[in-house]
Amino acid sequence: MTRLRWWGLALGAVVAAGFLGLDPRELWPNTPGLLAEMVYAAVTPALVDEATGTVPLLPVVGEAALMTVAIAAAAFGIALLVAVPLGALASTRFSGGGATWVVVRGLIAAMRSVHELLWAILLLAALGLSTGSAVLALAIPSAGTLARVFGDLLDETPENGSRALRSTGASELQALVFGVVPRAMPNLIAYALYRFECAVRSSAVLGFFGFPTLGYGIASSVDAVHFHETWTYLYALFALVVGLERWSAGVRRRWVRT
Repeated sequence: MTRLRWWGLALGAVVAAGFLGLDPRELWPNTPGLLAEMVYAAVTPALVDEATGTVPLLPVVGEAALMTVAIAAAAFGIALLVAVPLGALASTRFSGGGATWVVVRGLIAAMRSVHELLWAILLLAALGLSTGSAVLALAIPSAGTLARVFGDLLDETPENGSRALRSTGASELQALVFGVVPRAMPNLIAYALYRFECAVRSSAVLGFFGFPTLGYGIASSVDAVHFHETWTYLYALFALVVGLERWSAGVRRRWVRT
C-alpha cells in the first residue's frame, strides 16, 4: 500500500509537470554574465552602500533586521492572544463540539485560508503602507494557523491525567486544564516557536511591498543591480533565522527538562 502511494505521488508529479509544460532548459539564464556576477557577489558581500561607496551598510542592515523581528514579534503576540482561546474552542474536549465548534472552526479556516501576502495586499489597499497593516497581515493568518494546530494538539493529547483528576472529584474543566494542557504544553510551545520563525521570514518578505524590513533591502538592491548588497541582506536574514532556530531549540530543551 505504501509503495502504491509513492507511485501515485510520482505519477501526480509527472502529470503536473506535463500540465505546466516544464522544460529544464528554461533554467539556463539568457544572460550567463549576470549569473556569474551574482555568484561572485555571493562571496564578496558589500560592507558599504554601492551607490555612494562610502556609507556603511551594516547599520542599515541591522536596522532592517530589527524592524523585521519587531513586526514579527508584534504580529505573533497578537496572534497568540487570539489563538489561545480560539484553539481551546476549536478542541472538542473543551467546546464539546456542536454549533460553537463549527462556528469557531469556520472562522479559523477563513483566517488561515488567505496567505500573508494576500492579506498584505488587501490591508495596503485599505490602510496604506504602515507598520500596523504589516502587523495585521501577519497576525491574522498566524492566529488562524496557531488556533487550528492548538485545537488539534489538545484533542490528540492522552486523557490519562484528566481521568485521574476526575476520579478524585475534579470538575470537567479542572480535569482538562490541569490534566490535558500540561501534557500538551511541550508540543504547543514547540509549534508556537516554529510559527514565530515563520513570522520572521514572512516579515522579511513583506519588504517587497515597501515595508522597511530585510526584504525591502533585498528588493531595492536587486532592482539597482547591486548584487553585493543583495547578498549582505540575504546573509543577514540567514543569520537571523539560524539564530532564532538555535534560541527556540534551547527554549524547547529547557521546557522538556522542567
